Amino acid sequence: MENESNFKEWLEQGGALTASGRNSRTYAVRTIEQNLSSLGMPYKDLQEAWEADRLIGLRERLKKMSEDARNGGQVYRILMPDSEKPHNRLSNWGSWLGQYGRFLAGDPPGAAEDADRIRQYVIEHYIEPAREEGNAEVDVLVRDVNGALGLKEAWPNICQALGGRIFQDLSQLPIPERIGADQSSATVFRFDIRDQPDSRNGRPFVLFDAEGSPYQPVKNHNRTSGISAFYIKPKGAKNTADDAIKTEDIQEVARAVLLEGLAARIKAISGGTVNYLTYGGNKLVRYELDPEIAKAIGVPSRGGANVGSTEANIDNMMPKTKMDPHTMNLILYGPPGTGKTFTTAAEAVRLCGETVPDDRAELMLSYQDLLAAGRIEFVTFHQSMAYEEFVEGRQPMTGSEDDDEAASSGFRLETVPGIFRRIAKRANTSKGHSVGSNAISIAGRQVFKMSIGEAKNPEDAHLFEEAIEGGYALLGFDDIDWSDEKYSDRAAIIEAYKAENDENANADARSGPVQMPFIFRNWVNQGDIVIVSKGNGMFRAIGEFVGDYEFHPRPDGGYAHRRAVRWLWVDREGVAVNEIYTRRFSMKSIYAMYDSELNVPALERYMNSGSTDGPADPEPFVLIIDEINRANISKVFGELITLLEPDKRLGQTNALTVRLPYSGDEFGVPSNLHILGTMNTADRSIALLDTALRRRFTFREMMPDPSVLDGSIEKCGIDLPRLLTTINERIEYLYDREHQIGHAYFTGCNSLADVDQVMRHKVIPLLAEYFFEDWDKIAAVLGDLKPHESAILGNFLNRSVLKAPPGLEDGDALPRFRWELRSESEGFDYTMLIGE
Repeated sequence: MENESNFKEWLEQGGALTASGRNSRTYAVRTIEQNLSSLGMPYKDLQEAWEADRLIGLRERLKKMSEDARNGGQVYRILMPDSEKPHNRLSNWGSWLGQYGRFLAGDPPGAAEDADRIRQYVIEHYIEPAREEGNAEVDVLVRDVNGALGLKEAWPNICQALGGRIFQDLSQLPIPERIGADQSSATVFRFDIRDQPDSRNGRPFVLFDAEGSPYQPVKNHNRTSGISAFYIKPKGAKNTADDAIKTEDIQEVARAVLLEGLAARIKAISGGTVNYLTYGGNKLVRYELDPEIAKAIGVPSRGGANVGSTEANIDNMMPKTKMDPHTMNLILYGPPGTGKTFTTAAEAVRLCGETVPDDRAELMLSYQDLLAAGRIEFVTFHQSMAYEEFVEGRQPMTGSEDDDEAASSGFRLETVPGIFRRIAKRANTSKGHSVGSNAISIAGRQVFKMSIGEAKNPEDAHLFEEAIEGGYALLGFDDIDWSDEKYSDRAAIIEAYKAENDENANADARSGPVQMPFIFRNWVNQGDIVIVSKGNGMFRAIGEFVGDYEFHPRPDGGYAHRRAVRWLWVDREGVAVNEIYTRRFSMKSIYAMYDSELNVPALERYMNSGSTDGPADPEPFVLIIDEINRANISKVFGELITLLEPDKRLGQTNALTVRLPYSGDEFGVPSNLHILGTMNTADRSIALLDTALRRRFTFREMMPDPSVLDGSIEKCGIDLPRLLTTINERIEYLYDREHQIGHAYFTGCNSLADVDQVMRHKVIPLLAEYFFEDWDKIAAVLGDLKPHESAILGNFLNRSVLKAPPGLEDGDALPRFRWELRSESEGFDYTMLIGE
């Protein structure tokens, strides 16, 4: 090991502060190098091994030796002939070998600011001593690390360093458990240092989301009683500690979550907020359970709704996800004017989980609020409706995709999501909603758009991830520290920027390197909202500024300007900006958005969709499809017709996804999206509807209800319920029950003149359409038809006999009639309809 002294110096600069710690590391690396041949490695030294595969194969060999030692094997004696705790020491040696690899790679010991010092300190003072003592776990308090290293309130940096993959790789440990407030001095990282072969890493009960991220139930510590317990929420209970079932037994938690379908307080193992979550919904789709606990409660030790397995009969082994009984595919059908569309407002509000007011004005106010927030969408089908409008399609777009200037010529085809995919996206990304005092409002806050790196530049991808994980916003431009109070003045920023470089001599207040830092430092206040863009057409995160301006230079320069942010909502795929703003984003790194062009209800819904104390279940969403039978259903829905069934929804027992033809994305329908349709049976009989659609929807008939018109005699002087009943009985006799007249035609009548207008301009023209201009049948419905072939002076219609054309002999011509509505001056007589 020719470079031993250099490696020790590198370790000291990186945070290995004690000589014994540095000596232990160099001894381990030297011993590994001296025994490469015995370890089965075809390298003469570690330099050659690093050049071959960056020491990956060698570190994997040490890991297998540790597993062999745990099972009683003796292979470890190649390196440690006298060791009594070989697998713990081998874990340390593996992490030290990783450090030596970074040394060989030329990585600076102080990379990522203080991150390496933090990692090295925790490994040397916490992880290694715990391993030597044979402890199962070790707790690291952020405040203690901060004080020991003399850092200045670097809580977020410490949390990021200890919770990231680099530390896991160096320490050869799984993701730690975070206890207490997130990213604060009181945060505790609990590391499980037992050598565990399975993905639970020693945890008795682990759940996974659709992306494979692990979660676990967490205990809540009651400072008054001093007791820590798991919290389980009974059905129908609120998210309060008083209503929760408390237990210290993880077996009871597993039983409640897996068998009883209850929600428990659960948190991502990598950190984040604690929520009441249920298993088998849109969030958690797989679990792994300690075999003894699984046996005790009668479930497989592993299971899930969408997990592949090579084991036989895996479908019978998996506990079936209970279908969400509230998933609704409903069609309201009936003759015209029966209040189908009128009813959708109340039905949609109810499906959204809101109280349905008795007062129509209050109901419509609630409906409009949900519509503005994007939880309800309304679309009317028509004969020209196509898949490209409803699901997704390609549309020609002019101009550049990345800036505000339109291209001088030409266009590009861009995949644009339709209304169904847009609301499905909202439903699928919903994580609940904060209410009451926990809800965040836009009122009194500024809203800023920010770019964190270039969204389409892979080299900048780490900046966004760092910002989200670290709990802050990052701004680029020159590495000038703007912390001094004098920089609250724009002129001082201009002067400092000019002094930085001769090339900056022409800078003014409009220059980006002046304007952007000035806004970031001086315009932004704590409590303001930041929306992180993804290109100019999408956004991918929303947060609340919770700290003042900070300067944190980076080893490679750039993005040294920070503000602490509490991230409220994150979706790395991004959502179209028109969901919350009427304009596309501009290329500026940061600017204040226009209040008048913000969709405030929609923005507030996104902001409140992931609160710790809010409901864990996702919010319900409703898509209303008016006149659903007027379009070609197979053409509009395409392959998605299969996905509408409740048990085929995401997170359900038989969940299915399809690959969309234009975007190529995998797509499924979330369980919290309800479909509410209306169908006019006079336009197309329900019997002729697509069989596939009929099987996937519940149908609720809405027929004319004459009782709605009670009290008409006092208002109009006519018994409208009786009039409507008579007309419909005659229509059903002459045609069928699906072509009746709905009560809604008459609900707005307040006088006899109003009734006359409805009959003249709505009911009689509709009858003419029903009976294809067969005026004898129309007259029969109205009570004006007589058995003779003479002229008729009816109550609604007058009939005159047409004279035969010249040349037709008497008796050869069939009698012909002209039917005419009585004039407005004559008025209508309702005697034959109401029997008076």
